[in-house]
Amino acid sequence: MDSLVDTLAQIAALIRKEILALVKDPSSRALLFVPALMQALLFGYGATYDLRHVPYAVLDQSRSAASVELLARLDGTGVFKRAAMLTSPRQIAEVIDDQDALLVLGIPADFADRLAAGQRAPLQMILDGRNSTTAGAAAGYVNAIVADFNRSLGGADPGVTIERRAWFNPNLESRWNMMPALIAALSMLQTLLIAALSVAREREQGTFDQLLVTPLTPMQILIGKALPAIFIGLVQATTIFLIIRFWFGIPMSGSVWLLYLGLFVFTVASVGVGLSISALSLTMQQAMLYAFLVIMPLMLLSGLLTPVRNMPEALQIATYVNPLRFGMSIVRRVYLEGAVLGDVWPQFIPLLALASVTLPLAAWLFRNRLS
Repeated sequence: MDSLVDTLAQIAALIRKEILALVKDPSSRALLFVPALMQALLFGYGATYDLRHVPYAVLDQSRSAASVELLARLDGTGVFKRAAMLTSPRQIAEVIDDQDALLVLGIPADFADRLAAGQRAPLQMILDGRNSTTAGAAAGYVNAIVADFNRSLGGADPGVTIERRAWFNPNLESRWNMMPALIAALSMLQTLLIAALSVAREREQGTFDQLLVTPLTPMQILIGKALPAIFIGLVQATTIFLIIRFWFGIPMSGSVWLLYLGLFVFTVASVGVGLSISALSLTMQQAMLYAFLVIMPLMLLSGLLTPVRNMPEALQIATYVNPLRFGMSIVRRVYLEGAVLGDVWPQFIPLLALASVTLPLAAWLFRNRLS
């Protein structure tokens, strides 16, 4: 019991030292909060992204020549890719929730009869509002295709009309899609950099070798280095969350505790990557260079701007070692969709696997990395 108390006291002293080293340095204090605030505001007001390709599902209850012709026009654009043919309205929620389709087009049973009688024939279009800009662009494409289809009918009045409904983002505001993702993205930028500089700073100052000859084991040193970075990452995520929720007024549909559980696991994985970089680096300059080299691919392969499904297959495979991809997915689904643990638990597995590799690797490198 006494040995456990002594170990915890030693780790607590190391954590206190790490926090004081960050807080007492004016440049480190600015690094902790100013970039996160500025980037959250800038991304919130200025960031958008374009349409790449659109997987869609069809609930064709008409099964007529008219509906086949309309769907052929969609498939012939090269933008729309039919992901599923549904047989029941109950299947709509499944394909949208699982992100198998960006939109679902519902064609009623009396579609052809209405057109033959010269009446308006409404279509139902359900959009995944979590990808708001892409969904809005896709809706514009569908409107153009329907307008061309109406012209081919030769009537004076539009025969086919679209009744549009966006799930999770009713007004298709791009900010609703972008901002929740920044809770993970911006906190990772700062957390990974802080963790990357942690050991490198002590190597450069010549104090890390002294730390290694103390009674602390490499794993205890790892815990002492990791916990302050994890804490700072969660504080930054909270800051961005409060900006999104109360400054921009984006409502949250899911559970706060599940959001923070996901953020905690994601931050642990990010800190593991940062500490591995730090253990490999001999100087702070090297650590910063390695961190920035890693951050850019992590951002590009996360799905923040370009959906992962639009990437080449080799890059899609590479995203499985990217913690930001899964952290961002958890945050978006919990925040916008109101997903529960049963919906997002598969996203936790890659994060836990990454943490189980990078953290022990960092502890091993602490002792075995030659200076």
